[in-house]
Amino acid sequence: MDERTLLTRSAGPVTRHRLARDLAGLGLRRGDTVMFHTRMSALGWVAGGAATVLDALLDTVGDTGTLMVTCGWNDALPYDFGSWPAPWQEAVRSGHPAYDPESSECDHANGRLPEALRHRPGALRSRHPDASFAALGAAARELTRDHPWDDPHGPDSPLARLVARGGRVLMLGAPLDTLTLLHHAEALATAPGKRFVAYDQPVTVDGRRTWRRFHDIDSEHGAFDYAPVVGPDRDAFEVVARAALDAGCGVSGRVAAAGSHLFEAGALVEFGRAWIEDRLGGAAGRPPEAPGAGASPSGVT
Repeated sequence: MDERTLLTRSAGPVTRHRLARDLAGLGLRRGDTVMFHTRMSALGWVAGGAATVLDALLDTVGDTGTLMVTCGWNDALPYDFGSWPAPWQEAVRSGHPAYDPESSECDHANGRLPEALRHRPGALRSRHPDASFAALGAAARELTRDHPWDDPHGPDSPLARLVARGGRVLMLGAPLDTLTLLHHAEALATAPGKRFVAYDQPVTVDGRRTWRRFHDIDSEHGAFDYAPVVGPDRDAFEVVARAALDAGCGVSGRVAAAGSHLFEAGALVEFGRAWIEDRLGGAAGRPPEAPGAGASPSGVT
């Protein structure tokens, strides 16, 4: 997309000050622990690009706040690696580099901000090769340390710690189907037909490159078959997120040119878990009500 189109979208350059003002207007506060997803083009033309967005977020949450992003690993092996022809597997096992939290690139599908954040001085990245997170700020070590090798979206994961801290999730123009926190709701939900994966990745343990088998919910294709509930052409995460917004689980507004949303992490997880168990577990009745439904933006904690 060319600069003129982006400038027109945002009615002029988007500066650090403008972003910080709009973020505060949406409800982001000093001291917040916030996981964020960003679609840069939705914001308009940002003077300084990803660095400016990070600076504005840091200005808003302050020294006592923390930023968190989902990283993944751009060179992670696919889940079906074990079905490749034996010579291919042997070549990869002998030559594929181990995941390194400090140098391995974030999954490009997650956009520019995760890679920009993990390079900031003081940023920390978790050890999981397929589901890594990075954080910067006061709670960075607490969020990223000892990321469980198995069930990396479940209890004691960075997502669970975000919830435990009373954290929030910010969608800066990012589509609602990218709400990674809902994988935590899937990991916690109890419903028939839950799907799991087991896969191999090379990691470094005690200074040595080591192949390890990992177990997780199927976060690539979905931990459940949602098609009978939402239809074949709709994304379940977007459906859940919009239902949560309708129930008062989050607030919406504009940051620069981007339609944006700010969710309470704990409320969103509880809503998502209840939605999954209600729809897929066979329970009848109305959609679950979000904790704190109806609260005004200023009343959200």
